[in-house]
Amino acid sequence: MAAYAIDIRPRARRSLRQLDPPARKAVADAIDSLAADPRPPGVRSLTGHRPYLRIRSGDYRVIYSVDDRARVVTVAAVGHRREIYRTLDP
Repeated sequence: MAAYAIDIRPRARRSLRQLDPPARKAVADAIDSLAADPRPPGVRSLTGHRPYLRIRSGDYRVIYSVDDRARVVTVAAVGHRREIYRTLDP
């Protein structure tokens, strides 16, 4: 099975750069692991935001969608669990 390509949206890339170094590394490792398994154990579908899934990395969340046909994982947002869901578009 071929790996998925990872596409990080500009908003998510900016959010990732703003994290402190240990959190940034943990979140980046979680994003990189999506290439091998886009639906790892613990993944949840977001209610009200149909195509999006989320994974946890400590206190941070990675919101993403998966295109199985094109084999691409698109990371839409990265942020602290307290704030990330407020900023999602419906």
